Amino acid sequence: MNEVLRPFADCVGNNLWPIFSESPILNTRYCTMFPIREQVAAMPTLQRVPRGHWFWGHLAEFNRDRLGFLTRCAREQGDFAYFRLGPKRIVLLSHPDAIEEVLVRQSRWMRKHYALRFFRPILGEGLLTAEGERWTQQRKLMQPLFVPRRVARYAATMVEFAERHIAAWQDGQARELHAEMSHLTLAIACKTLFDTDPSADAAGVFHSLRVALRESNSRFGRFLPLPLWLPTLSNVRLRRSIQHIERIITQLIAERRSRNSPQGDDLLSVLLHARDEVDGSGMSEQQLRDEVMTLFLAGHGTTANALCWTWYLLAQHPQVAEQLQDEWRRVLGDRPVTADDLEHLPYTRNVIYEALRFFPPAYLIGREACADCIIAGHPIRKGTTLLMSPWVVHRDERFYADAETFRPERWNDGFIKRLPKYAYFPFGGGPRTCIGNHFALMELPLIVATIGRRFRFALQADRPVRIWPAVTLRPENGLHVHLRANEKHGN
Repeated sequence: MNEVLRPFADCVGNNLWPIFSESPILNTRYCTMFPIREQVAAMPTLQRVPRGHWFWGHLAEFNRDRLGFLTRCAREQGDFAYFRLGPKRIVLLSHPDAIEEVLVRQSRWMRKHYALRFFRPILGEGLLTAEGERWTQQRKLMQPLFVPRRVARYAATMVEFAERHIAAWQDGQARELHAEMSHLTLAIACKTLFDTDPSADAAGVFHSLRVALRESNSRFGRFLPLPLWLPTLSNVRLRRSIQHIERIITQLIAERRSRNSPQGDDLLSVLLHARDEVDGSGMSEQQLRDEVMTLFLAGHGTTANALCWTWYLLAQHPQVAEQLQDEWRRVLGDRPVTADDLEHLPYTRNVIYEALRFFPPAYLIGREACADCIIAGHPIRKGTTLLMSPWVVHRDERFYADAETFRPERWNDGFIKRLPKYAYFPFGGGPRTCIGNHFALMELPLIVATIGRRFRFALQADRPVRIWPAVTLRPENGLHVHLRANEKHGN
């Protein structure tokens, strides 16, 4: 038997070993023929999630209810839960110490996980997906543009664009807030990052990004995704959406090149004028495309989602919305909010922190071990995917009393400093922490204060909100509301 199956075993190699190790057809006495049998034996302390299919693993459960599955894994199996998604070995880490070890102390042995590769047709080798020296160079180039002192320059633009966006809103109107917030944050990203007003096709970019992300996300949930060159309906939709976004980005880059102006303060200007330290060459068109595409996505999508969930929570907790109004009236009066005001708006800050805890847009962070390593005393083998879920950890009663309740006041009295460092990580952590975290933490309260002073939102009862855990956490069919103008700012 061993001699018959050995050639097949050598062929499938490490990736498919987890399937056959759990197969009821192959008895464990035949497992000695596999060269990687030691990898399974070296993981005795990992708690295996039960009832996985012998071939598919837990792929069906994961696709059916991603957030629920991850939560059950952590609650039932503990801080180190092992399961399979098809041929992929997964370990879900749910303790802050283990998360810090992966993201910080042992980050040099990690790379971005396999699922992110499904988004390379969209993002290319931009900052989110790049590895090694390419990532180091790009991060070093962009980081100075995102330090707090520089980000503060954008505050007036953020407020101006928010006021402009809601100028035509009327009391009683029905609005879909996910689209509204996406268009607003896209306009802000275009102006602050690329020094251009959004084109007439901005709505088309938003739609194409949504289609591209949906199709890429569906590939993540398949056992063996089909190559993109096959003309399936899904692949055709994905390619067309990418092509549309690329046309817009190419036009944007060409327009900026045509100005032939000295380097400005915006990101695109810095990228266009960047030169290699060795040969003095500039970035290729493909490199520019990849970085601009990444900033298009990260520069507005996650912030739009965070705004949506904040409005959703405030609509359900009118007493919190009233406390915000009191703070804004006391601190701001009738004038626009500024960056300098933020340190005097602690309750607004608490609401943002709590919304990011409750609905973290980046609900799942992943790394792949590039070598055998030990994480918090647990042996992890090369090729294993390590998942860390802010959604799960942010709802852990060990760190958050009454964790399923929206309570902004929990952040009073320096609560964030008393938490274990990686019990709260909405922007990831370590060397690859989100480069735009300071940008987002300024943009979110500025927009919430600007719009929230004018309007409250009532959820449409016939349009239930469903959570869609795609690349980021977003409302699947939008967030449909009726506008309610505040008395002192009525139209």
